[in-house]
Amino acid sequence: MERECRRGGPVNATAFGPLCPSAVLNGTMVSMSDEEIPREYCGWWRIIETSQWGSDDIDIVGTALISLTGYADRLRMFVLLAYVNCKPTKTGVSFTWQGAWEYDPVSGTGSVRLRKDGRLAGKIKIKNGDESTFVAERTTEPDEPIPDPPSYRDKWRRRW
Repeated sequence: MERECRRGGPVNATAFGPLCPSAVLNGTMVSMSDEEIPREYCGWWRIIETSQWGSDDIDIVGTALISLTGYADRLRMFVLLAYVNCKPTKTGVSFTWQGAWEYDPVSGTGSVRLRKDGRLAGKIKIKNGDESTFVAERTTEPDEPIPDPPSYRDKWRRRW
């Protein structure tokens, strides 16, 4: 079966090898980067602890999650809602993110590697701010999608 690759040429479906299944959507390659996320990292991960911010309120706006598929990835933890752009590295997956902490715009970077126990060990950095390590375990995609990050304007609309 031939599929259309994002770079324009047809690709044999068996050539996808160890790619993330999310890299093929409706018969078309749909990746945010030129490289695909390895299968062992691909999917949804539940963030269960952080080093810097504790874990008491980690699920305050919903289950703390990060998706690593290479397509329309998302991050939610504490009061952070963000869009994620990830790419594979030699030692795991690195990502950039941008979104909102409560209603304030924030962005940053991060990286993850797979531990021997099957969990992710990661680091997340807020641009010009804090950084923290985190641990995540594999989970399923949430029933309801992670909401879009609120805009700064929304902060003032709600008060009036």
